[in-house]
Amino acid sequence: MLETIAFVAFAFVTIASALGVVLIEEPWHAALLLGVALMSIAVHFVMLAAEFVAMMQILVYVGGVLVLITFAVMLTQREDTASDSDSEEVVRT
Repeated sequence: MLETIAFVAFAFVTIASALGVVLIEEPWHAALLLGVALMSIAVHFVMLAAEFVAMMQILVYVGGVLVLITFAVMLTQREDTASDSDSEEVVRT
């Protein structure tokens, strides 16, 4: 009974975070939710007694791919500052 409750709880976490990845507009929050989804999938592998696959899930996907995605998001995001809006006003006038 406890295994069923744990499975349902982690299935809900997986589905909710995967929907969040698709529906959230901010890339940084989507990347964090992708990490949550990948970690909860690793928990499902542990529940299936596939510990090696769970560790490879964490090492390869969470440790590698997610770090690469977060670096790409951090390096490509552009912040709008007050100096940018001032320069646009100068160009318009």
